[in-house]
Amino acid sequence: MSAVKILIVGAGAVGSHLAKILSQEKHDITVIDVSDEQLARVSESLDVMTLEGGGSQISTLQRAGAAEADMLISVTSKDEVNLTSCFIADKLGTKKKIIRVNDPEFLVSDSPIQLKDFGVDLVIYPDGLAAQEIVRLIRRSAATDVLDFADGRIQLIGLRIDEGSILINRRLKNLIADHEELEFRAVAIHRGMRTIIPSGDDVFKKGDQVFVICVTEHVPEMLRLAGKDTATFEKIMILGGGNIGRHVAEALQAEVSVKLIESVKETSVRLADELPKTMVIQGEGKDIDLLATEGIQDMDAYVAVTRDEEDNIISCLMAKHLGVKKAIAHVEKLDYIPLANTIGIDALISKKLSAATAILKFVRRGEIVSVATLHGVEAEIIEMVAQKGSPVTKKPLRDLNFPDGAIVGCVIHNGSATIPVGSTRISPQDRVVVFCLPKAIKEVERFFS
Repeated sequence: MSAVKILIVGAGAVGSHLAKILSQEKHDITVIDVSDEQLARVSESLDVMTLEGGGSQISTLQRAGAAEADMLISVTSKDEVNLTSCFIADKLGTKKKIIRVNDPEFLVSDSPIQLKDFGVDLVIYPDGLAAQEIVRLIRRSAATDVLDFADGRIQLIGLRIDEGSILINRRLKNLIADHEELEFRAVAIHRGMRTIIPSGDDVFKKGDQVFVICVTEHVPEMLRLAGKDTATFEKIMILGGGNIGRHVAEALQAEVSVKLIESVKETSVRLADELPKTMVIQGEGKDIDLLATEGIQDMDAYVAVTRDEEDNIISCLMAKHLGVKKAIAHVEKLDYIPLANTIGIDALISKKLSAATAILKFVRRGEIVSVATLHGVEAEIIEMVAQKGSPVTKKPLRDLNFPDGAIVGCVIHNGSATIPVGSTRISPQDRVVVFCLPKAIKEVERFFS
């Protein structure tokens, strides 16, 4: 992908994360924010241009070069700023515009305000994205991460290697040889704060978080091999009745028994009307007696999505202590996410990271079909299309000298998805799922173009 000129409005967590990833790919990035402190933090750590000013001001966008920009990404916490900056950038001539919205009313089809009238090319609703991720984790009960590829025919799952697992001290190549009936490939091991792209000689250790790409129909067998309970969940408790909690309850209430605890009386009354199959309880999540009375110890899964991330983490730790099978917490600070594996929570979800991932997918579209980021792992899963005459089509995988920091996890040829081996050859127009560390992204793209 050739370098493009991108304006990012908002130097908060989402904007900074996007600037970091896109600047590593050598794009021309300008970050705009009203806070000189936020911009100073960006300048200290990233090789990008910064501009102090309001993203919704004509003069600011003119100074930033909106007329020549290929893309504007407006991800401040204020919907009105994002909408206005998009509208102005569109009039100034910016080619593509992406905005973040926090109010779901903007997404209603019969809304009097249609975002296309503002020149918006992509709308990102972080709360909805985070809720979707939580729902996937609940439905795939034993996994710490679940990502779909090849239109759902392939899944990447995260597995924690617990004490007593039969995988401990097993070499990957021996595991593959002993289970040839399973189509899978281990594409990453997260150990401590380090990410390893494994070879056949690598050994699994207690506490590892292993990422495996697998044909979807073989996922249950893969989970059983790892010693995981594959039973579906029946009882779920949600702490927090904001947008994320409401979306999760709405998606699951027809499948499982859902209890939702909300501290604000007016909100709990409204939710009781909106969620007829969910038991809504008004109370404080910090009230241990309330949680015990409502049967937290009998829950299969506990989801904490209040606005207080520390409360979310602490209540999840308590849920795990009481025997809940899966605990998922929402956090605001991206720095917290790598801690999930260390502190014993099954998954830490960030709506900001979910938003950034969706935006990166749009930015990189073309040869790249989709892109996803693993929570707590500084790496990406990229689904790409092999172009005619590209280097990746010239030799079998074992002879390609594929970039360090990257591994091919799956090949989709003529609609059929397979897990590759060394002799696999990639044909033009094949879709290929690649696990990739940031340093290798550019080189991987070269192999496919």
